[in-house]
Amino acid sequence: QVQFVESGGGLVQPGGSLRLSCTSSLFTLDDYAVAWFRQAPGKGREGISCISSTDRTKYYMNSVEGRFTISRNKAANTVDLQLNSLKPDDPATYYCAAPSLKYGRCPTPDANEFARWGQGTQVTVSS
Repeated sequence: QVQFVESGGGLVQPGGSLRLSCTSSLFTLDDYAVAWFRQAPGKGREGISCISSTDRTKYYMNSVEGRFTISRNKAANTVDLQLNSLKPDDPATYYCAAPSLKYGRCPTPDANEFARWGQGTQVTVSS
């Protein structure tokens, strides 16, 4: 059963921007640490950003820090990821995920630490 739904992916030119959104009809996202992962063809799933539930601490992978911003919209029950200055190595399927336990900090950015996933949204960067 798909627990989260991602949206906002698409085709953008290098240097362009996209805003991804993750929501759920099953869970209140504000109760969970929520992470964004991405997976390019032939590569493993890498954790790129996370926001905790408790103290709103944010984590970013080095290659996206300063370009991507994670945020919560409690009223809309979403966790969004703003992607700016997109590069040719950013294309992938982007997934949101959460651990099974509520009210926690972000786990290590390992896909095995996250039990709840969405189906992903595709980001393509091309001129």
